[in-house]
Amino acid sequence: MTDTANTEPPPGDCLPEPAAGELRLAAVLHALADPIRLRIVTELAGGPHELACQAFALPVTKSTSTHHFRVLREAGVIRQHRRGTSRMSTLREAELEQRFPGLLTSILNAARTDQN
Repeated sequence: MTDTANTEPPPGDCLPEPAAGELRLAAVLHALADPIRLRIVTELAGGPHELACQAFALPVTKSTSTHHFRVLREAGVIRQHRRGTSRMSTLREAELEQRFPGLLTSILNAARTDQN
């Protein structure tokens, strides 16, 4: 039995995203400014390596949820790939840390503080 959680998806199954060097601070901050998107990122940061979109209990319609995931992916905050009929999402922590040191950690810490 193999562990599929840490294997890379086939290239054709990955959805378009910016390369690490193309990440832009304004796009990342815009993506994280929305409470629903920040909630998605917080759940990805505190949970398993990857989650299916339907695993998030978001208080929005499916089409609005799809929009939020697309904004996060196009900003470079998350990576998505298809697995069967599901879209699996992974937080791009390493790339964000390399491009903007400490940014994601600071935002997640602030979000957790605001929740308390």
